Amino acid sequence: MDFNLSREHQLVRKMMAEFTENEVKPIAAETDKTSQYPRENIEKLFNLGVMGMCIPKEYGGQGADPLASAICIEELSKQCASTGDIVATHNGLCCDPIITHGTEAQKAKYLPMLTKGHKVGAFCLTESDAGSDAAKGQTEAKLDGDHYVLNGSKIFITNAGFADVFIIIAVTGFVTDKRGRKQKEISAFIVERTDPGFKVGKPEDKMGIRGSSTCELIMEDCIIPKDRLLGKQGKGFAIAMKT
Repeated sequence: MDFNLSREHQLVRKMMAEFTENEVKPIAAETDKTSQYPRENIEKLFNLGVMGMCIPKEYGGQGADPLASAICIEELSKQCASTGDIVATHNGLCCDPIITHGTEAQKAKYLPMLTKGHKVGAFCLTESDAGSDAAKGQTEAKLDGDHYVLNGSKIFITNAGFADVFIIIAVTGFVTDKRGRKQKEISAFIVERTDPGFKVGKPEDKMGIRGSSTCELIMEDCIIPKDRLLGKQGKGFAIAMKT
């Protein structure tokens, strides 16, 4: 088995190594010291196509494979873990589930937004009582006519302070398993920062990776159209675990 990088992957690594040395390294220490979000560099990474490395070309991305994305994140993180974290979360935790589970309409709307539109993405699973045991989440999403109403909160959400598109995992009801036990039905949704009832809470004062924004999210009667359901209702836990 050949573990050497292909010529294309070598070019990606060379591009990112040069970008990291020239743009990321000079501000890395100050970024971490001041908790300053590296906005200018993230905009440059959008222009380079890194913030959409694996998104198909028809939606504005590069159409590359996960290895190319991993190379980018690795090179960035050699000098600034914050920048690497922002890119990894955007690509792997927001874009990827839309690519994998989204409808054609969802892909056509959100993937260009997350590439050419320079909108940053986030993934929202963790709650104060649901960390390693994600199935304990309490955030609810109730179907009401042509929309869902979300209520609850999330914590430790990477990119939250500057993201525009959020993948949110919520409870949509209860089901009975084969043993007759009642279990939560968990679903995934696409939520936009401007949706009514959606609010970004306080940022966390972290010990490191401080340039990567980490905040709580609050949903109080947050209304989203029912076509924002990502994948099938009740499949949200599987989507979260796969992501």
